[in-house]
Amino acid sequence: MSTHPEFTFFSRFVADIQAGRKTITIRDESEANWQPGQRLALFTNPEHQPFGTMEVLSVKAVAFEDLNDEHARQENMTLPELKAVIRAIYPELPPLYVIEFKLLA
Repeated sequence: MSTHPEFTFFSRFVADIQAGRKTITIRDESEANWQPGQRLALFTNPEHQPFGTMEVLSVKAVAFEDLNDEHARQENMTLPELKAVIRAIYPELPPLYVIEFKLLA
């Protein structure tokens, strides 16, 4: 059992995270209180299956309109796909944060 705080990703993103194709996640402020160097235990959402540990590299505020092709590349999506996913998860478009991470195990 991990002693690290838990962090979840939708199951559809697990393969991309494990393959190193997804290296950031964009979240609202309720999930942005992490610090660089912090390690988080990863679980699927909604199944709550463990799938690894990540280290937070950085947490930076980003405006929805400032999302760009580099963010999309780090999410392993096109920019239109990324914006559509964010709008689906956060329809009100609250303040957003880019969490850059490295998969450890």
